Amino acid sequence: MSEASRTAPAGARPIGGGGDLGRRVALRREQLGLSRAALAARAGTSPGYVRYVEEYPADPGAGVLLRLAAALETSPAELHGGTAMSPPGPGRAARDAELLELGPWQCRELLASHGVGRISVSTAPGPAIVPVSYSLVDDTVVFRTAPDAAPAAAAGAEVAFEVDHIDEALSEGWSVLVVGRARRVTDPAAVRRLDDAAYTPPWPGGGRDLWLRIDPAHITGRRVRAHGGPVGGGTAP
Repeated sequence: MSEASRTAPAGARPIGGGGDLGRRVALRREQLGLSRAALAARAGTSPGYVRYVEEYPADPGAGVLLRLAAALETSPAELHGGTAMSPPGPGRAARDAELLELGPWQCRELLASHGVGRISVSTAPGPAIVPVSYSLVDDTVVFRTAPDAAPAAAAGAEVAFEVDHIDEALSEGWSVLVVGRARRVTDPAAVRRLDDAAYTPPWPGGGRDLWLRIDPAHITGRRVRAHGGPVGGGTAP
């Protein structure tokens, strides 16, 4: 049976969003704003097979995987998670790339996508850069942490908060920097609102019930845009 006509095996059940490959396919498809039908058309397969890959423990052959990766503007290694534990940016720089300054509204639009950012804090051992799961609520950066965790040291201080994204497949990327004062959120009504509005709890879990917000004083951003293919000898910024 060809992949174009394959559906879920008899008696098979979805496994909570599919296997590792399926989750990465679904995430990349959503990042590109593609429907399953659009991805299927790009990859020369059927929407039913895309659903099968995303929701079941599928193991596509090399040819199908290459087509899916090309349609998703990534690589088979990325889809298999081969680079999941590597820091971003080892890809080659693009030919004739441009470094562009982003305007405030562009920065806010990128920040609003939420995710994981990094905040600067002063701790007893010295300066530190700490990752936090954040959301943008009422034009402020908000995140939740534990009272004794490193990010809590930001309360009452002027801090720098940075978020970025690198697209290895396209040799492009962007970064946004927010500078402002971090404050504890203690009003019960405000805390309840943030509990409802935040996109996701902190990844580490646990008793992270202290909300902090950063009121932006300055927001700046940059984007690297590629015009040509990769060139040797460079790395993505």
